Amino acid sequence: MAEELRVIGFQVDRKRYGPQVDGQQLSEGGGGREFQRVADHVRGRIADGTYPLRSFLPSQRDLAEELGVSRDTVQRALRELVNEGWIESRQGSGSRVIKTQRIQSSAAKATRLPREVTLAPFISEAFEQPEVTLDVYTLTSESLDAHIRLQAERIRGRYISPQRITLRMLLPDPALELPYPRVKDDRNDLRLRQRLRTITDSHTASLQGALKDLQTEGLVPSVDLRIRHTPLTPTFKVYLLNDAEALHGMYEVIERPTELEAGEVITALDVLGLGATLTHHVKDGDETSLGSVFVDSMRQWFDSVWNLLSTDA
Repeated sequence: MAEELRVIGFQVDRKRYGPQVDGQQLSEGGGGREFQRVADHVRGRIADGTYPLRSFLPSQRDLAEELGVSRDTVQRALRELVNEGWIESRQGSGSRVIKTQRIQSSAAKATRLPREVTLAPFISEAFEQPEVTLDVYTLTSESLDAHIRLQAERIRGRYISPQRITLRMLLPDPALELPYPRVKDDRNDLRLRQRLRTITDSHTASLQGALKDLQTEGLVPSVDLRIRHTPLTPTFKVYLLNDAEALHGMYEVIERPTELEAGEVITALDVLGLGATLTHHVKDGDETSLGSVFVDSMRQWFDSVWNLLSTDA
């Protein structure tokens, strides 16, 4: 997120918090999971704008050194990102970003944002308020984790000082038999479903720790984090920011090769999460405007599912 870091005037403390993935120090002791953690790390940097569209990633050697893993691990992670359509790699030319999180907005505030709009500036503006209210419905907590940890660093650096943070997150029930991700030709193969659960648990624990630490350290007087499970298969994701804005995007089902821990490559049915296009809607004071109606309707939908269909995680 180099461009945004220059704008707000701070830099994440890499010595304190890196090299890390999912809030954990990287090491080769993780075995086959290491390439997944590296892939998560790079996806997060693409999503938050650190590696913008058409930019080149650091070399494999530099990534391996920064993250404390082998070049073989980095190569496996980059192959996964190629398969997912995030990057393209050419011999002798390195790896270039070809897909990012896109946000379409007709709101006036969007004209103040960089041309390649990502989720980061919207989350950042929400956290600049004294009271932060964030409701999220998503398949995993992967995207949110990276953004919450970034805001935690802004708070530690005294660049922002919210007094209350309230976060509600709806995730699919772990017992639910989701149609994706799964092995395309074998519905009984549970490996991708188990991997999804591991990824979700890891990122959820990471953002929980980040918010808890802010309150424990006395940096935010009040933090209220609640996570509930719902028996619904997510076909879209939504972020409701301070009861004034909504970011909404549909999950597009895709077919792609996926490399498992043992090096086996299977064909998976999956969805675009970080790469899904989001639409931005704002309440503008006119109750009948399209933006106001959309935000209010998503608020009512979220509350109904939260209160009537979900259970505590």
